[in-house]
Amino acid sequence: MVKNILPLIALLMGSGFLLFAGGINGLILPVRGEAEGFSATSLGLVGTGWAIGYVAGCLKTPALVANVGHIRAFGVMCALAAIAVLFSLLIISPWTWIPVRAVSGFCFAGGAMIVESWLNERTEAASRGRIFGIYTMVNLAATTAGQMVLTLGDPNGYFFFVLAAMVYCLALLPTAMSATSSPQPLTSVSLNLRGLWGNSPIAVFAILMVGVSNASFGTLAAVYAARIGFTLNEIALFASIPILAGALLQIPVGIASDKVDRRIVLIGITLLALIADTLFFFGNFSDPITIMALAGLFGGSVYSMYPVIVAHANDHAEPGTYIQVSGGLLLVFGIGSIVGPTIAGFAIAIYGAASMFVMIGFAHTLLIIFALIRLLSAPAVAQEAKGDFQMSPLARVSTPETAALASDHSELNADRNQANDLAEVEQGLEDHK
Repeated sequence: MVKNILPLIALLMGSGFLLFAGGINGLILPVRGEAEGFSATSLGLVGTGWAIGYVAGCLKTPALVANVGHIRAFGVMCALAAIAVLFSLLIISPWTWIPVRAVSGFCFAGGAMIVESWLNERTEAASRGRIFGIYTMVNLAATTAGQMVLTLGDPNGYFFFVLAAMVYCLALLPTAMSATSSPQPLTSVSLNLRGLWGNSPIAVFAILMVGVSNASFGTLAAVYAARIGFTLNEIALFASIPILAGALLQIPVGIASDKVDRRIVLIGITLLALIADTLFFFGNFSDPITIMALAGLFGGSVYSMYPVIVAHANDHAEPGTYIQVSGGLLLVFGIGSIVGPTIAGFAIAIYGAASMFVMIGFAHTLLIIFALIRLLSAPAVAQEAKGDFQMSPLARVSTPETAALASDHSELNADRNQANDLAEVEQGLEDHK
């Protein structure tokens, strides 16, 4: 196993740098924005900007790489990401931060896809599952560390903006050091809602609602924590505990969903999330320990929904379409991520911090209702036809290349060929027009 990991250390470090910088950038903006007196509405729109840029990055990066190559494209992504975070420091205004955050989202998606493409190129089929697990753990640890580093200084200065920019630049190292001269083209996906809906209606609707809820919390958790009187250390913990809880709960959730109908498991963890939503809104708790425990319950449930939904969709998918289905669902998640923070920001601005959980709870309620309807109207997937549950990084830092890295080698080749053939056909039609 060690001999399989050693050649990938530089790439895993590059991914870690990217996620570490992203963790700093993603938390310093709402914390600093709240300290500067930005409205919750404007901070929600900053999160919407990120989601728009991230989805655009997933869609456009393959063509960019095809035109200029992996190394040049990755250099552009890292440079622009560093410029964007420094520009956020240079002009502290929400109306500047919204488009700049969109640039960050685009660069973050593009950079992640290119690093994952390199990992795909250099990962042997026999060790693919273990490498993906290590990659997931590195990303989780880096994201959490990036958020927790804010406890070491003053967010009202320039230090964390500059640190994030420096680490984005450090992420250039893996591609500069890579001995691979010409990695495979990046995976291209398109948003085919009719095809996704025909494959699994519950997956499409559920992933949309999860995008709404998870992006709302991910963007505005720091705002909520600040407005209930948390210190900076407590805000960082409040943002990090749900991520860790989500990673831990994926293990028992995955075991359960492999044994019983995944829809039942999805309903169960969504009910847990709804309980947390209700307690956050009606509990009126002031004890930080109680609130952190609730954050763990909330994060454990909401951050384990995405892989269950993707696994259920892939149980229904035709062979050789794994990446297309997973990538399409990721784009639907992105649409929800665009909508959620905007609505949640308006809710906080008008009705107070806890109202964010009313909106999130409404999304979870709709998910449960739709899942129950599908559970009663459509048969379960036969046990022998189910694939294995696959742990996943946070959906907001997943890309179509993440799905490719998680595939076994035969699935990867078949899915890449089908996805890229589809992209070529679409490009040919576009050129003909």
